[in-house]
Amino acid sequence: MPPRELHFINRMGWLRAAVLGANDGIVSTGSLVIGVAAAASSREDIMIAGIAGLVAGAMSMAAGEYVSVSSQADSERADLEREKIALATNPEFEHQELTSIYIDRGLEPDLAAKVAEQLMIKDALGAHARDELGISETIQTNPIQAALVSGASFSVGAALPLISVTISPDSLVIWGTTTACLISLAILGSLSARTGGAPPVIAATRVTLWGALAMAATAAVGHLFGVTLA
Repeated sequence: MPPRELHFINRMGWLRAAVLGANDGIVSTGSLVIGVAAAASSREDIMIAGIAGLVAGAMSMAAGEYVSVSSQADSERADLEREKIALATNPEFEHQELTSIYIDRGLEPDLAAKVAEQLMIKDALGAHARDELGISETIQTNPIQAALVSGASFSVGAALPLISVTISPDSLVIWGTTTACLISLAILGSLSARTGGAPPVIAATRVTLWGALAMAATAAVGHLFGVTLA
């Protein structure tokens, strides 16, 4: 018996929420504290701004992820309900519809009709959900799970620049936080790519580049409206 292939699509639901949350936590909180530090604020002011950003960001990410995934789930349920009614009222048309899908994918008409018939005998709604609507249990995401993962990962990501602010000397807060955030982003991008089975270098470079641009922009704002640290 040949070995089973290893796939990662079943991880996409929670992985997307975790990566997005952690990335946003690092970038937004890091950018916030760098911008405040660039305005020559005290360490206490920087920490207050960072902690406020962590709390607000985590709640926002969790709520946004919950609403987004819930809306998607509501749409999927509505589509499945319409499909269920169509299967009950016009099964012949639904069989033709599924047959046409398989023909478009390369099957001969007779074989496509037989495949559609067999699949509909076993699970008509499941076959139409998967092949007509593109709804699969493998990639469905639980709204509560997505919210918890997103909020928790944001908090973890946001804690990294705050730790850097705490341990960096006053004169090196900006550079220390920037370095810590960029290293964290590179590691995050690499780990998330490996978890999803994708090339790590490309992912790490992409997320680090955008993080650097975000922090540079907020540092520029801080310098513009404040006084540069000595």
